[in-house]
Amino acid sequence: MSRANHNTSKFSALTADELDRVIEMAWEDRTPFEAITAQFGLSESSVIALMRLNQKPRSFQNWRARVTGRITKHRQKRPAGVERGYCATQYKASQYRRARRKRN
Repeated sequence: MSRANHNTSKFSALTADELDRVIEMAWEDRTPFEAITAQFGLSESSVIALMRLNQKPRSFQNWRARVTGRITKHRQKRPAGVERGYCATQYKASQYRRARRKRN
């Protein structure tokens, strides 16, 4: 099984709502990858692959630039005062709808 097929099979077990939630959590600055792993069982590399498959190419590039080196995306690198992975007022109706890129 190729690497792409292996990652796709992991994602197919997610419902559309779960997929939207993973994408939303990945975009949130204060939600660490460990929280996504705990809730959905997806590693950081799986989240990256999921984002690559479910975002437009430029959106994926913007997201990668945003999270690369961001200390709040990794629980171990966080400052001592940052305990929660989200702001209580941050949740809203799922506004992050998947934008699948067109495949030829």
